[in-house]
Amino acid sequence: MLIEATKIIAKIDHYRTAPEVGRDIHQLVKKYTKTQDPYKNLKKMSIETAEKIYPDMKHFLYRQKDRLYWALKISAVGNVMDAAIYGEKSLKENFLEQINEKFKICEIEKLKKQLENGKQLLIIGDNAGETVFDRVLVEEFLNYEIIYAVRNSPIINDATFKDAYASKLHHGAKIISTGCDAPGVVLDECSEEFKQIYNGADIIISKGQGNYETLSHEGRGIFFLLKAKCPVIARDIGVEVNDYVFIQK
Repeated sequence: MLIEATKIIAKIDHYRTAPEVGRDIHQLVKKYTKTQDPYKNLKKMSIETAEKIYPDMKHFLYRQKDRLYWALKISAVGNVMDAAIYGEKSLKENFLEQINEKFKICEIEKLKKQLENGKQLLIIGDNAGETVFDRVLVEEFLNYEIIYAVRNSPIINDATFKDAYASKLHHGAKIISTGCDAPGVVLDECSEEFKQIYNGADIIISKGQGNYETLSHEGRGIFFLLKAKCPVIARDIGVEVNDYVFIQK
């Protein structure tokens, strides 16, 4: 496996984005583990863990004046589920700590303006455990037609149909697949259904770094909601590593 992975990395200049590299590396993981969803148990654990603090998230949000801002922040904090490692702290302790970190960039006023006339909202999901946090955000948009897009098939710990349903997201949103099996949205590989929704949605909110890497230069006016976890992404956005961002591009 190591030799095959080295061959992929040696041809890295042939790839357009990092998520496409990640997909090919993950195919090797599937091949050698002889399973189509090597992260199945991790995703299940992440969702179950996040579900335990869902009431805490709702209670926290109930006490806030600017519910949209804090719903976005809760969704952004869910991006830390990507690591699925909390050290000696519980997820609840991490949530309470992270929720008080301010957005480095927060273009919420642009979102509020678009919400005045918008009807259809597309949210592009990221990792499986994060979907529970996204459910809190979705529940703030119940007057809109919400579509939540997930990966076409298991890829690392990203959310699939099964994960989104396990998180009960289908109670507030229509769940669709992007049709793409990379840990990011590679548009020319997506299904016609997804591309039609993508092109027609009044508002798009994209979660996580993988989607940012594949979509940030499309010029679609997408709102990117994430925590910058690496120097490359942080530098591209103009923030520091570990900063929270809600920015439109």
